[in-house]
Amino acid sequence: MELTELTITQAHEGLVKKEFSALELCQAYLDKIKNDNKKINAFLIINEDLAISQAKKIDEMILEGREMPVLAGIPFAIKDNILVENIKCTAGSKILENYIAPYDAQVIKKLKEKEAVILGKTNLDEFAMGSSTENSAFGSTRNPYDLSRVPGGSSGGSAAAVAANLCLFALGSDTGGSIRQPASFCGVVGLKPTYGAVSRYGLIAFASSLDQIGPLTKTVEDCQIVFEAIKSEDEMDSTSVKLNSKSEILNPKQIQNSKFKIKNLRIGVPKEYFIKGMDEEVERVIKEAIKRYEELGAKIVEVNLPHTEYALPCYCIIAPSEASANLARYDGIKYGMSNVKSKTSNLLDVYLDTRGEGFGAEVRRRIMLGTYALSAGYYEAYYLRAQKVRTLIKDDFGRAFKEVDAIFTPVSPTPAFKLGEKIEDPLKMYLSDIFTVSVNLAGLPAVSIPCGKVNNLPVGLQIIGKPFEEEKILAIGKILEKA
Repeated sequence: MELTELTITQAHEGLVKKEFSALELCQAYLDKIKNDNKKINAFLIINEDLAISQAKKIDEMILEGREMPVLAGIPFAIKDNILVENIKCTAGSKILENYIAPYDAQVIKKLKEKEAVILGKTNLDEFAMGSSTENSAFGSTRNPYDLSRVPGGSSGGSAAAVAANLCLFALGSDTGGSIRQPASFCGVVGLKPTYGAVSRYGLIAFASSLDQIGPLTKTVEDCQIVFEAIKSEDEMDSTSVKLNSKSEILNPKQIQNSKFKIKNLRIGVPKEYFIKGMDEEVERVIKEAIKRYEELGAKIVEVNLPHTEYALPCYCIIAPSEASANLARYDGIKYGMSNVKSKTSNLLDVYLDTRGEGFGAEVRRRIMLGTYALSAGYYEAYYLRAQKVRTLIKDDFGRAFKEVDAIFTPVSPTPAFKLGEKIEDPLKMYLSDIFTVSVNLAGLPAVSIPCGKVNNLPVGLQIIGKPFEEEKILAIGKILEKA
């Protein structure tokens, strides 16, 4: 039995039945990371001592016959913009290269309560700004399916780690597609929860009205297990919402065991997402997946999302604007690197030198864009107008969901592209997120499910749901996974 190929459910059953110990499971992953991480560069930080001590604690629990949470002893990885107490948190940036987190993010507290085992921190585009994990100050991550290609971004390290069996699951963050797009490129399941379903406390902020933490897993069932563990209302995050532990919307086991559920399902397909310039093979794979649902009895309905074409330009105003405000705190004084070249340096020189050397090109670009959009005389023309367009995009989804239960779209117009192919052209890179940014602007839940391959590269189907209907879209995704 290859321990690193198990799902969460299989690993849990194996631990409970004492087929292997938590220490053996943990060690299997640590050994695989040592062997394979050099070529993939998925992990930035490996916490071997912490992981082993956590695994030993689980083995003691098993020996004592104590009840085991389903995530107890399950080794996982964390995107390196989520804080874990007393462990480095770099956000993929030179400016935070030696920053030690003083507290746990809320999601980490929740997973520690469930006794999950922390393997380490994964690579990302600097401050989660990118679509390829090439913007990291600590080197690019490579796609396990083809080492000459990107894993997607910004949660590329987390997606690659799950795809390469370097961890059982991983946490990522999604601001404009940063969980779903790498999940699609790496052939894993990635959930972007509804805005407010998961606390953002302890997530290094990029764009606060768009950011959301979510899981990357091997299967839909695993995704649901992790989501159930991390969702919560949190007094430290005023945007978080209390959710029922058992959703009344749609029980995944019900949909799995009954044919009439799928026959009642109405799936919306927006014509605006099948555009000129999209890879023909990707379009074919997505349409075949949609056809599978139709063959199983679902009704396919064409829906209209007329403001889709404005989503990317709208995002490209709102996200940099919020980033420029959030990243103003990195001044070389409070924390992170400080570049004081001489005793005669004045305070402004310290700020300019620190930020100039500490931030990479993409982060500087977005800060400048955002600062311009928020500046006097331009605020109403750019940021305020973008927020009005955002409302129109949200309303489009609201109207569509009056007719359908879920909306199916591609995740990305192409499969994983070559390293270096788009890094010199920011506009080309931004277009990688053309199908995902609308979901963040509208605050909706969406999941990427592997649905086929193009030239041996994975392709993901995006299933978008109504607010707080994560269980429903995961149940729908499970149908495709089983088919």
